Amino acid sequence: MLLIVSLLVIFFIIGTPIYIALSLPSFISILSCGYDGMVTVQRFFGGIDRFSLMAIPFFIFAANVMGRGGMSKRIIALAEVFLGRLYGGTAIATVVACLLFGALSGSSPATVVAIGGIAYPMLLNNGYSKKFSTGTVAAASSLAIIIPPSITMIVYASTAGCSVGDLFIAGIVPGLVTGLIFAAYCYYHARKNDICSHIRYTWAEKIKALKECSWALGVPIIILGGIYGGIFTPTESSTVATIYAIFVAMFIYKEMGIKELIETCYRSALTTAQVMILVSAAGTLSWVLTVNQVQEIFSELISGLMTYPWIVLLIINMILIFAGMIMDAVPFTLLLTPLFLPIFQELGYSPIHLGMLITVSGALGMYSPPFGLNIFVGMGTFKEPFSMIARAVLPFIILGVISMLLVTFVPELSLFLPRLMKM
Repeated sequence: MLLIVSLLVIFFIIGTPIYIALSLPSFISILSCGYDGMVTVQRFFGGIDRFSLMAIPFFIFAANVMGRGGMSKRIIALAEVFLGRLYGGTAIATVVACLLFGALSGSSPATVVAIGGIAYPMLLNNGYSKKFSTGTVAAASSLAIIIPPSITMIVYASTAGCSVGDLFIAGIVPGLVTGLIFAAYCYYHARKNDICSHIRYTWAEKIKALKECSWALGVPIIILGGIYGGIFTPTESSTVATIYAIFVAMFIYKEMGIKELIETCYRSALTTAQVMILVSAAGTLSWVLTVNQVQEIFSELISGLMTYPWIVLLIINMILIFAGMIMDAVPFTLLLTPLFLPIFQELGYSPIHLGMLITVSGALGMYSPPFGLNIFVGMGTFKEPFSMIARAVLPFIILGVISMLLVTFVPELSLFLPRLMKM
């Protein structure tokens, strides 16, 4: 156990690629325990041999098609037309656009590229500083993880044995609450610095923007409506969403041809491979930790605190925040779910509640230094250095922690809609 932790810390400090930092300690531990080295290979393939994970490549493909096919610019245009005249209107429109695009794609990095490439120049042109603009886009793009569909939720469901559909519907309220917190800060910042657009849009322009965006807004309706209407499963919904996105991009908006579609397929395949190797490596390490009874050791360490659930929840929150700072949402979901799920159930909490806590903390980790993926994606999108973006997201990290605490200590935020749907 000490060897695994030591190797993990060393690999993270020296900047080893995450899949190597997760898989190499597993391999060494398996050999040191007397197992055959082939066990590592078996666990690698076993980690991705789950039916629910089939949805991931299709949602990644759909997200890339939506970003390339003109949906993102119509979403940001719709949000700007309706919200642009308010104090902080363009910034609030950016938050809303990230929510809407997240409801189409489920991918936080894709949202940084698709929305950030359009919203960032708009924010600058409307008087916002580079620091505030980059921070807003990098943080608000993380909402794509919380609002359904979400790749992180799919990974959690496959690990915890939960319903993907229940997790999707549970993410709606936490996603909206987090977005509302971000929007309130945008309003406060604009009011404090007297930033307000003087452009006024007519109702004709608003209706036109709504019509142009209506095809894009059909994706979440298809996904959630199809799942809860009993038409198809969450995995099947990902393929339907992909086909719909291709149809809209190629034949309605006509911003994607065969060449662009092939390029999108290639980029989606690369992203899928990156996600799946992380899932395999994290799944293998999770198995090693289970064999070494780490879950039992952790449970014994906090057994004396079980009569004080709020202290246990705070400890779990701190571990999740730290894990999000050094690890992507997918691997830390696979690693920490088996550790925390028995404790949550012993405290009488729902696995869906834990799923939303892990998802919200994963969103926070996407823009938390030093390894927040949105920061690195933003460096390429905004052409700004790491240090500037890392400072820019600090206020939003505080807001993200507030959202995380709300989800932790107000379980009904996550459980209200799933219970309502089952009535």
